[in-house]
Amino acid sequence: MTTTVRIPPRLEQALARYCVETRRSKSEVIIELLEKHFIAEAPPRTPYELACETGFVGALELDEQAAENSRHAVRAAIARKHGQVGE
Repeated sequence: MTTTVRIPPRLEQALARYCVETRRSKSEVIIELLEKHFIAEAPPRTPYELACETGFVGALELDEQAAENSRHAVRAAIARKHGQVGE
């Protein structure tokens, strides 16, 4: 897309000088500056947002007995650890 922008003579001179020094076109320099400006304005995403985007955060589908089953499994593991089989 082509866009026309009017800039003051002092900025035009500075841009021209910079382009000669860096051997880059005016378009390249302006595009880079605009990208830096708009990326800097975007608020950083929170760790929670990043986790949601990557799929680390979500809901588990558990049956109604999941809590009860896990309670029994934990008690059985503790009993085995302490040699109290059968409780």
